[in-house]
This record gives sequence, structure tokens and C-alpha cells, in this order.
Amino acid sequence: MGVFVFLPLVLPLTAWPIARLAEQQLHPRAATRLLAAVGGVLALCSTLCLMLLMVVGTAQLPGNPLPDAWADPEVRAVLPYDEVVGQAAIPLLVAVAGACAHLVWRHRRVRVRAARALTGLPADRLTVLPDTQRAYAYALPGGRGAAGPHGRVVVSRAMLDTLDARERAALIAHEEAHLTAAHHRFLLVAGLAARANPFLRPLRTAVAFTTERWADEEAARTVGDRRTVARAIGKAALVSRPAGPGAVTALAPFAATGPVPRRVAALLGPVPPAGALPPAWTAAGLALWTAAGGAAVSALSSANATMTLFTVLRAATVL
Repeated sequence: MGVFVFLPLVLPLTAWPIARLAEQQLHPRAATRLLAAVGGVLALCSTLCLMLLMVVGTAQLPGNPLPDAWADPEVRAVLPYDEVVGQAAIPLLVAVAGACAHLVWRHRRVRVRAARALTGLPADRLTVLPDTQRAYAYALPGGRGAAGPHGRVVVSRAMLDTLDARERAALIAHEEAHLTAAHHRFLLVAGLAARANPFLRPLRTAVAFTTERWADEEAARTVGDRRTVARAIGKAALVSRPAGPGAVTALAPFAATGPVPRRVAALLGPVPPAGALPPAWTAAGLALWTAAGGAAVSALSSANATMTLFTVLRAATVL
């Protein structure tokens, strides 16, 4: 195992450059998928290595689940270990497990409460609430309950009255894109990764932005006019109000507008190239390969440490 077991704990730093450059140089769809995948791999490897450090470092403590033969000097000499690091890994793992469990529980609770708030309304893909005081629009992911298996778009009458016909179409297409591409899953993966390793928080922020940009580009493709989508985003951001009572309160967590000026500026610019990776000699290309290399090294390091521990445990059990 050696020092390599510590690498996955710090290798998430290699993803910081691409977290910033991906949203500028890649198509939002590719950027979202790339950042979520890299973050997920780095988070899994980081958590696995924390577990290995705990197992190896606390092997001689009372109550550990390892075989008695692990305490033999010959066996313990095979793997470097540090009892202080092993004991420190215990509260860290508890914190990671608690933070991830809380995020999943909150994600589930919000969806259930939002679905209950819409109970009794027609199960249409588009639900217009008769709220003329607050302007809002949300994409409620599908599942069991009032949201239906494929989700629904919820918009207030006040929001629709603010926009013209083409801007309404752009707004609805934006929210539909969130449902069709299951953006909530990418956000959940990025959130879990950020809780597993704080070094991955920039990726969570970047994914929150690229999912909005992905929906913007899909809306622009649907309505055929990028400026219309930009106007709809700007107007919606200006008239949106804090959540009020009832269904609006339950749906409020689904509101995620991201940095509106940057989104509008991107829509007023050229269409981002789809499916094209930046050349390796550019800043974005170098950042991309750095993040990919960091994820690969992290996976190899954690796999090597796991196999080493498994081999030693197997030999110790036989002895």
C-alpha cells in the first residue's frame, strides 16, 4: 500500500482546472457528463482509501474484525501503517457517511413533499398554478406520487403573464430539458462527491452551472432562437420571487438559476461545438487530460491498495 494509498485523497485537486474551463470550452452536455463522472470516480476512490487506512491503522485495536494472525509481526511488516492516521480516518468516514446519507435523505424528502403539494392537480406534463403574485417555474423530477413517472413542469400564472408567447415556449423547453436529461441525477452525484471529499466542491458548483447551460442550449434548439431564450432567462430572473406558502414552498428547492449574466452572455455568443474535445495543447485540453489522468491514477492507486490488503488478509487467514 505505502504512500500510494494517500494519493486518492489529494488527487481531486487535479480536477480544479477543468471545473472552471469545461464550462467555457466544452458543450454544456459534455461538460456536465465529464465533471460528474470525474467527480464520482475521485470521490469513490477517496472514500475507499479512507476505509483502507482505517482498516490497516486500527488492526491491533480491540474489537477490530480482522483475523488474529494480522497481529503477527511478519504480517504487519508487509504493509506500512500508522495507528494515528487509522484512528483519524474513523471520524472522517463517519462524517462522510453522515453527510452523504443526509443529502440523499433530503433529496428524497424534497421530492416527496413537492409531489404531495401537487396532489389533486391534473397529471399533465405542464402544470400551471393559479398564482398571480409570485413568478416561478420548476422542473419536478419523475417518480412515485403526483409528479408521475416522467416528471412535470410547474409554472405560475404570474410567470407566464410576464413573458410573451415565444419566451413562454423557451421557458417551458428549458424546464423540459431538465426532466428529459435527468439533470437532478448529475447534481446528486456532484453533491455526493463534494461531501465525500471537500476538494471536489468546485466540481459541484460547475455541474450546477453546466446543467443550466445544457437546458439553455436545448431550449434554444427547440425554439430556434438563442436571443429569445436569453430574454426569457433574463425576465424570469428579474420577476422571480422568494417562495411563499403551500406548493411554492415545497417546490422552492428545485429552483436553480445559476449565474444568469453568464448564461445570457453565452446564449448571445456562438453555439458551442457539440462532441468536439479541445486539442491537448490548449489550456482546456491540458486541464481535461490532467483531470482524466488524476482520476485514472486515483483508480489505480485505490485498486492496488485494495488488492494488496486482500492478498495479505488472505495469507494471514491461512497462517
